[in-house]
Amino acid sequence: MSNSISNLGVRAIADLSGVFAAMPDAVADDLIEAVVKARRICLYGAGREGLALRGFAMRLFHMGRDAHVVADMTTPPVGPGDLLIVTAGQGWLPTAETFMEIAKSSGAQTAIITAQPEGRASKKADIRAVIPAQTLANDRGASVSVLPMGSLFEIAEAIFFELVILKLRERVGETAETMRARHTNLE
Repeated sequence: MSNSISNLGVRAIADLSGVFAAMPDAVADDLIEAVVKARRICLYGAGREGLALRGFAMRLFHMGRDAHVVADMTTPPVGPGDLLIVTAGQGWLPTAETFMEIAKSSGAQTAIITAQPEGRASKKADIRAVIPAQTLANDRGASVSVLPMGSLFEIAEAIFFELVILKLRERVGETAETMRARHTNLE
């Protein structure tokens, strides 16, 4: 089998397609409901998962939501009516777990995006959205993605967030035009 960019790309797309085919239709419903009801949304993720989450925060902002990335200097405190969304593909991430504990003790709801619903952090969340993709927790063996380490989860997560935005947009009556009107002009 050739390792050309074309061949690798076809294999990577097939791996991604398999992830989305394995997701139940209602995978994002609870997350969407929580976002709609949230007064304020704070988001946290590390590494490449964190980059995908930052993109999601940006799109939530474009939809007029009060969205903030944890650790940015302008992140407000969370409390009742707020939502903390974390990502921990492997099902555990000590920093995410600490932020979830702080959020819960302050009265906020917590949500996790993960590939491991039985993971330590996953079990602590009020809401779980499971993306059934390879992470560093299961990237060894005969049946692994052509993509290295946790890339399959990270890329699937970025696409998942865009799909959630499409469903949210429909739910709350936003359009591409109303979102575009909130896009920065400082670039």
